[in-house]
Amino acid sequence: MDRGLLEAAQRGDEAAFVALIRPRSNRLFAIAQRILRDVDRAEDALQDALVIAWRRLRGLRDPDRFDAWLTRLLVNVCITQASRERRRTANLRVLPVDGPAAPDQLLSVADRDLLDRGFRRLPPDQRAILVLHHFLGYAPSEIAETLGIPPGTARSRLFYAHRAMRAALEADARAAVAGGRSA
Repeated sequence: MDRGLLEAAQRGDEAAFVALIRPRSNRLFAIAQRILRDVDRAEDALQDALVIAWRRLRGLRDPDRFDAWLTRLLVNVCITQASRERRRTANLRVLPVDGPAAPDQLLSVADRDLLDRGFRRLPPDQRAILVLHHFLGYAPSEIAETLGIPPGTARSRLFYAHRAMRAALEADARAAVAGGRSA
């Protein structure tokens, strides 16, 4: 991270702020999209988080924590937005492929659909923990640092998020079996 850009942005230089955000924007958008499960809401959440970041940037005391601070702002905005938004809509969006377009050997389309349905059943804070752990590859200690919570709390939340995801998948499987019987 370029300290000079951060210091200039803290002094009110908008171009420096844009230069700081630009290389981080795709990763931040991906986090928001995975938590909110909707491209439009993810764009709104990212925009809101960036406005908050711009307004609070002068208060950032440790420049080395800029990325964690920005990620925490975004995750909190996503959780707030998802909690405020009560309606659940199913939106199918094609996400850009990060790597070569090769067949997925691990998950079939049906498996990915099943995981997506289970993920949608989770509350936003549990989705956020799973995104930070599985999508970004953060260890519980890094999740704790990013969210500003104790490491034990991060491990606990991750445990309960995994348990809720398993329960959601099992409930979906039971519903599928019951639906198959009545057909």
